[in-house]
Amino acid sequence: MPTTVADLAAAAEALWPAAGAEAWDAVGLVSGDPRASVERVLLAVDAVSDTVDEAIESRADLLLTHHPLLLRGVTTVAADRYKGAVISRLIKADCALLTAHTNADVVDDGTSGVLAERLGLRGAAPIASDAYGGGIGRVGDLAEATTLGRFASLVASVLPATAGGVRVSGSYVRPVRRVAVCGGAGDAYLAAPAVLGADVYVTADLRHHPAQEAREQALLTGGPALVDVSHWASEWLWLEIAAAALRAALPGVEFIVSELRTDPWDFAVLSGGDDG
Repeated sequence: MPTTVADLAAAAEALWPAAGAEAWDAVGLVSGDPRASVERVLLAVDAVSDTVDEAIESRADLLLTHHPLLLRGVTTVAADRYKGAVISRLIKADCALLTAHTNADVVDDGTSGVLAERLGLRGAAPIASDAYGGGIGRVGDLAEATTLGRFASLVASVLPATAGGVRVSGSYVRPVRRVAVCGGAGDAYLAAPAVLGADVYVTADLRHHPAQEAREQALLTGGPALVDVSHWASEWLWLEIAAAALRAALPGVEFIVSELRTDPWDFAVLSGGDDG
């Protein structure tokens, strides 16, 4: 019997149960006929025009993304709007769309778990545990202490390159051993006890005020240095792990990982330079 969209959705549910998703999240099958057959699946972080192009050109029957396309309220899927254009093109190409988001963050080999493993963290445990034995983020120890500068270089070597690179708040020579990580936007956990007890916190999308407040509070009462990375890059590492798990569950289906960079920034220009 051919594998169907429903079979793929069931395999995803077994790997990343929807019950583990945050209440505000939107995961699972977004579009497509559950009865349609699936021979090839493309995995990507984002459902954007480039990854939709790739899915269609590679003749994928399903596009599996980490980020939900229809997360916030949508009142139109007209084709002259970004989200409507994406949905319309996928439907016309008979390519289904499925999302695994925060439900794929909280499992052991989810986005933060993969990042922790790639950084060599030992004994990694969730920053904030959930009722299902997993949780958001991870905190663990490096095999050997290092400096913040060298650790930041390690982070940069592990992640795919982006225009924003890796930004660091803290002294280059600060000792680092205990590391907290959170793939994606993690400023909501800056005050979590596990993060405050770490030497450094690696996450993405750190905004000015939360980062500044955390930095100033650390000067008064202690706290981690901060390493801010690309949101896309911090979660892209998970795709190959997800593909491997799906290959094991559905050996008759081909799973391809998109290597397209969907980080929204194309280049950076350093300010304060001398133009003369």
